[in-house]
Amino acid sequence: MVEIKTDASLDAMRVAGRVVADALAAARAAAAPGVRLRELDEVARTVLREAGATSPFLGYRPSFASTPFPAVICASVNDAIVHGIPDDYRLSDGDLVSIDCGAVVDGWAGDAAVSFCVGTARPEDVRLMDVTRRALEAGIAAAVPGARIGDISHAIGSVGRAAGYGIPEDFGGHGIGRRMHEDPPVPNDGRPGRGLVLRHGMALAIEPMLLAGGRNAYYVAEDGWTLCTSDGSRAAHFEHTVAITEDGPRVLTMP
Repeated sequence: MVEIKTDASLDAMRVAGRVVADALAAARAAAAPGVRLRELDEVARTVLREAGATSPFLGYRPSFASTPFPAVICASVNDAIVHGIPDDYRLSDGDLVSIDCGAVVDGWAGDAAVSFCVGTARPEDVRLMDVTRRALEAGIAAAVPGARIGDISHAIGSVGRAAGYGIPEDFGGHGIGRRMHEDPPVPNDGRPGRGLVLRHGMALAIEPMLLAGGRNAYYVAEDGWTLCTSDGSRAAHFEHTVAITEDGPRVLTMP
């Protein structure tokens, strides 16, 4: 069931979205060679705590997971696509890092992700991130009343496929509101004109994930959470929580 939010509810989600943006910015600012992923999680925890927010990630256990998620961010490095668990890994110069974070404030959730390079970026990583960011922008631009979910999926997939990148088929965006994951699912590739009609008041987490090697295949790491590219190529992930409004897409997770 898809919940249609009131404008006041979308304003409340915007509050949570700002906390998410602040946490992502703080984690990114703290990322440097020698810093442990666990330290980035602590930085994000501090931002959430000081904002009076809770984490929808911490303790989350969907059907595919063998254990609850132990952190407030997902930290995925190099060939890790999403759901990386922040551990004692120390960042190195040139690492490609994707950080995903959520926050709940007064019962409303926000969810966003960003990718960046630590230190000196490789040109191929810069291109991967640029294309993934453009795929997100294309998906957001398609999120207007009267369009369909498939239009968002097609917009994202068209950008990623044209650049020669792979797209993991089983993971994509989702509805969001009182819970982090709500209906409807928002695939990162698909046919236009298909799926649910978008209406004013819907809120979606739109999150393209692109794989540099051009293959769609991935595997789940031994931790039961981290998705990794099957060919060892690098991945990038960008995400925003977006409200569908008559005035156009409203990005709720901007700073």
